[in-house]
Amino acid sequence: MPKRRLAIPIGDPAGIGCEIALKALCDARVRERCAPVIVGDAALIARCNAAFGTNLPLRVAPDIVFADDAIAVLDVPSLDPQQFRFGAVAAGNGRALLAYAEAAIRLALAGAVDGVVAAPHNQSSIKAAGIAFDGYPGLLARLTGLDEDDVPLMVVSERFRIAHVTLHLSVRDALRRIERGRILKVIAATDTALRRMGIARPRIAVSGLNPHAGENGLFGAEEQTDIAPAIADARARGIDAAGPFGADVMLARGGADAYVVMLHDQGHVPIKLEPGGAAFSIGAPILFATVAHGSAHDIAGRGVADPTAMINTLRWCAAAGD
Repeated sequence: MPKRRLAIPIGDPAGIGCEIALKALCDARVRERCAPVIVGDAALIARCNAAFGTNLPLRVAPDIVFADDAIAVLDVPSLDPQQFRFGAVAAGNGRALLAYAEAAIRLALAGAVDGVVAAPHNQSSIKAAGIAFDGYPGLLARLTGLDEDDVPLMVVSERFRIAHVTLHLSVRDALRRIERGRILKVIAATDTALRRMGIARPRIAVSGLNPHAGENGLFGAEEQTDIAPAIADARARGIDAAGPFGADVMLARGGADAYVVMLHDQGHVPIKLEPGGAAFSIGAPILFATVAHGSAHDIAGRGVADPTAMINTLRWCAAAGD
């Protein structure tokens, strides 16, 4: 079976991204399915490779070469080595992590890789750089010429695949965005993503917004005015979508290939209860995922970061489409 070519931008350089990427590439389950190219400052990658004892053979070259004798590195020089330190929130780190991610996405758009698995970003470093940023899905949408609403997030664990209608918004603002057309887009993107992952006939369960999915209007009307009509629209397109269900009952019952929820915490709480999750940006023309955790600046540079989430994300991306 051919290996999946995956670009791995190292995320915020002051976080644990480079460490967990290198550690993940020491895992035999990853290497047997994945042909990687690490994207970032080559000097930092080499430094981490030595400091954290991974000692992987690395090849830095203008042209990316996928081979078993060395791991390709795409050098994206973005840091001032005199100013850089692990654990620091800094504008330069914010600019660097976006440069790494953009370089990896452009590799995928050019067909040089089959997908991107990004290490975690840090919102504070990007804000320090004065750059508008609302997460990897928004960046991916802009670089692929899509509206941000067309690239929702689906978090994945061993047990769940959960897509979100709204994400990093206040609950007040999220309520304004939960409308029929947006819900339909997320259901459709979820169906497409599941088919891309090799599920021929995806079954999608859709949550309500209110307790008990509104209980026929007793606790709110959004289920009746927007969510149920969006599900009907999806079914008219041939998508096997059902609901709306109370989010708690829906996830406890299981039985679907994926779940669509309305709010950030409806999906992130169950995923965070299972360590080692991933976050897929779905709806875009390229495969893009990241780990479902942060940059862990508090332990960066110490060599103690757990690579489980990166290992899982690379494994799941390598298997997508099989």
